[in-house]
Amino acid sequence: MRLSDFVEGGVSTGTMQPVSQGLHAFIPNPLPPNWEMPNEFWPLLRDAWATIRELNGIGHVLPDPSILLKPIEDREAIQSSRIEGTFATARELLLFEIQPHSSSSSSESPEKNTWREVWNYRQALMHGVKSDLPLSKRLIRELHSVLLTDVRGEDTSPGEFRKLQVGIRGDRANPQFVPPPPLSVDACLNDLERYIQSPGDNIDPLIQCFLVHYQFESIHPFRDGNGRVGRLLLAIMIMQKCDLTHPWLFVSQYFEAHKDQYFDLLYNVSRVGDWSGWVKFFLEATVWQAKDTLERCKRLLKAKDDLKGRLATVKGSNKLIPIVDLALEKMLINVNDAATKFGITYPTALKQLESLVKIGVLRALTDFAPKTFYAPDLFSITYRDLGGFDD
Repeated sequence: MRLSDFVEGGVSTGTMQPVSQGLHAFIPNPLPPNWEMPNEFWPLLRDAWATIRELNGIGHVLPDPSILLKPIEDREAIQSSRIEGTFATARELLLFEIQPHSSSSSSESPEKNTWREVWNYRQALMHGVKSDLPLSKRLIRELHSVLLTDVRGEDTSPGEFRKLQVGIRGDRANPQFVPPPPLSVDACLNDLERYIQSPGDNIDPLIQCFLVHYQFESIHPFRDGNGRVGRLLLAIMIMQKCDLTHPWLFVSQYFEAHKDQYFDLLYNVSRVGDWSGWVKFFLEATVWQAKDTLERCKRLLKAKDDLKGRLATVKGSNKLIPIVDLALEKMLINVNDAATKFGITYPTALKQLESLVKIGVLRALTDFAPKTFYAPDLFSITYRDLGGFDD
């Protein structure tokens, strides 16, 4: 860790403490920071809130918002994991969901384990959203435990705060950043928990979420998985603090596209107290991501209506329309699922699915058993850029 960066810059957001092997650790000061938002940020903040409210509003007009939430959450799980170097395609994640298999770091290759890692991310998100716990150290530990179940990193004490000193970026002998010593982690998290659960001291709740994200990442409380837990916590906190009905806003897609900038800004908050650069980045990420997600949701709803319109000339279309809803809800449909969902026999379900293939509404996966179908028009909107399908 380059101590000169902090000494010459004048540490304003924390203190330096010598640790082993000549390294110095950074201990962040408790939130809130001694910072005022520049006046020129107000239009950007208004834009951020406007796009969030519009995105949240789309859920109010749907009888079942989950038909849009699932693809959004799948995208977040894939993209958040990619930031940490874990790559799985949309196809791999969705096939794992309908036919999961036991996977552990000791018995599976890293390539196969990535499917479970991404799936775990989505499970951790659902756990946090549905939990009755407040945003707290306990919830953070639970998110971490779900995230690292039966995957690489399970040997790094899932659900437990670290008891070892770690470094971030760079090599082990000279990391760019050294977070607090293990003995300081709990105290730092206690301060963070109090701040999260406080009214906010007149700080805009969206900006409060951005401040907490920095603080969590700078504390770096776990040996592994801190980035993913931090992004999970950010999404859950935005939902709660900004009064969203569901976790509509995720920013990992923007983070992945601006990964180097994200890490540089994170470092600069610690190094020279550049809160303005950090907050502006997050406001821009919020506006961009909310607009992208909103447009994707609108396109999905239009595609769904177009597919149903295509059925109008098909005999017995009233029996086929629910399958389009199921295709949007699950994205992949096998014959058994359709038979169970609609209370029909396997041959009847197969016949209905194949009739939708004939008119181009569905397409069969030719290399997967049991026989499974998907709607290419819906997939193109939701998953095409995430790989695994040709459409």
